[in-house]
Amino acid sequence: MNKKDLSERDICSKFINPAIEKAGWNMKKQVREEVFFTDGRIIVQGKLYTRGKSKRADYIL
Repeated sequence: MNKKDLSERDICSKFINPAIEKAGWNMKKQVREEVFFTDGRIIVQGKLYTRGKSKRADYIL
């Protein structure tokens, strides 16, 4: 099996999730996957404002 042929989701499910479980984490109660954890920075220019990009994490333990 060549890891370069696998998608990011395949690598997570075949390698990362088992490693997290082996380390003693409960995947259903203690781990969140693919989570946006900020709304993005507020950018102000005079009276106009906008939000920057939200930050995303593959895993939050």
